[in-house]
Amino acid sequence: MRNIISNITDESTKDFLEYLKYERRVSVNTVDSYGENLLLLKNYTNKDLISLKKEDIKDFLDNVEATARTKAHYLTVFNSFYKYLVFMDKIKSNPCDGIKAPKLEKKLPTYLTNEEIAKLFNIRLTKPVDYRNKAILEVMYATGARISEVINLELNQIDFEECIIRVVGKGKKERIIPLDDVAIEALDNYINNYRPFLIKNETCNYVFLNKNGEKISRQMIFKMLKNLANKAGITKEISPHTLRHSFASNLLNNGADLRVIQELLGHENLETTEIYSHLQNKKIKDDYNNHPHAHF
Repeated sequence: MRNIISNITDESTKDFLEYLKYERRVSVNTVDSYGENLLLLKNYTNKDLISLKKEDIKDFLDNVEATARTKAHYLTVFNSFYKYLVFMDKIKSNPCDGIKAPKLEKKLPTYLTNEEIAKLFNIRLTKPVDYRNKAILEVMYATGARISEVINLELNQIDFEECIIRVVGKGKKERIIPLDDVAIEALDNYINNYRPFLIKNETCNYVFLNKNGEKISRQMIFKMLKNLANKAGITKEISPHTLRHSFASNLLNNGADLRVIQELLGHENLETTEIYSHLQNKKIKDDYNNHPHAHF
């Protein structure tokens, strides 16, 4: 723990932090962060944390200078702490009960325009890894697959005849996603003509390999995307999830039903998918504002 945690003198807080560290096996950084947040509350109220009432915590949240997201995090920490105290029979009730977290402004996902996609995908193909990168981009944009699903994709999960891939998503749920002709061509070209140059172990079934013949890492795909975006002159913050957002946005703009998009993305709840409706509404509004008549 950092020195700031040693400033916490009350036994209940120390016990809670020890519980997080040793029983819950929470990371050291998280334990430190929880300790700092609790110390902040103690210093603000100038009271023992074990004696605080709901009004004390509400007063802190109302007056502390912080973003809504940070305040919501504070409340999560405090709630966890007081739940622990209730469980240990140190207090009778949780003073955080009934306190509503601040409403967080929904951040609309970043997506790429068709022009930006064309620029990003315009890769100079000279080495086997270039063809691999091209195939990765085409698959991610054609399927909206998560980065974890792409790096774990195996050869037997691709059906070239049916033009589909089978991916294993969250909760180990399998879903089938169609591939377009461009993605099929890029995959076929990479697997048959360039993947053999990367193979070091014939038993390795992962589709996308690094130069050592091992499964490509998340970090490598992040780095690859960043480099390609810089070369293409794209200033937006781009990550693998940007291609997933672009896939969904493109489908919606072309009239696809939200439930179909939900199925393709592997979303558990339709609410998660509905963020793309907000994205479409924003695009319509932006397009309208750019229309010359809108300024009359």
